[in-house]
Amino acid sequence: MRTILYILLVCISTSTLTFAQESDKTLVEKTVTYYLDGGTNNDFETLKKAFHTNATMKFISKNGYKEVNALEFFKKVMKPGPKQNRKTKITSIDITGNAAQAKLEIEYETFAFIDYMNLLKVDGEWKVVSKIFYRQQKN
Repeated sequence: MRTILYILLVCISTSTLTFAQESDKTLVEKTVTYYLDGGTNNDFETLKKAFHTNATMKFISKNGYKEVNALEFFKKVMKPGPKQNRKTKITSIDITGNAAQAKLEIEYETFAFIDYMNLLKVDGEWKVVSKIFYRQQKN
């Protein structure tokens, strides 16, 4: 009887941990989807839901290394208009505790952005706290 109870306890514990992990994965997907959908639809208010107010964006430009506040950057460059002609995809999500990383691809006709989003679970909500990216030319 003890063996059966032990096995049952292990099964319940394992399924609870798996469910919690899947739940966090779904929440991380939701957060990065705000970013992807906001960018595709030129909707800053949707995109803004993905980021912590102090989130940084770091990248290499023609002039070298750049570091900016992500929300300030997007607020300046995003203008309402027609939907962007691009394909988006979440290629991976890795979660450990209250930290996560998501790799995204945003494909345009002649180039693609490869984004790496670092997220933290802040007050129970997943937020992008930093983003780095690479712009890849298509052949």
